Amino acid sequence: MLDKRSSPRRKMVLPIKVSVDHVSHLAHTIDITQTGARIAGLRAQLKPGMIICLQRGSKKAKFRVFWVRQLAPNELQAGIAALEAHKDFWGVDLADKEPEAKKDMLTFMTLLSKRAKSAM
Repeated sequence: MLDKRSSPRRKMVLPIKVSVDHVSHLAHTIDITQTGARIAGLRAQLKPGMIICLQRGSKKAKFRVFWVRQLAPNELQAGIAALEAHKDFWGVDLADKEPEAKKDMLTFMTLLSKRAKSAM
């Protein structure tokens, strides 16, 4: 299955406050991207299409709920996407370092290969 995400997803549990209809609820992220998150630990009723406000530290942003999954009678997960781009909302570096790591590993393997050939 093709991944349709425009930015890499990082597994990260971060505490957040979720405001639904001017009532705040404590929750946490499960994974995050530059443009959204999967959140859990919610005890509020959410529906796809709802606009909610998240607070992380002193930063606040509005998000749209895309999907909701009921885990237990009073707990659910939701997939959310930011309504506007927010630089550093989560407070963590989400830069895609995977291509850089692969390049470093390839360079390392090439050096080892050359060294092994010269030792023969």
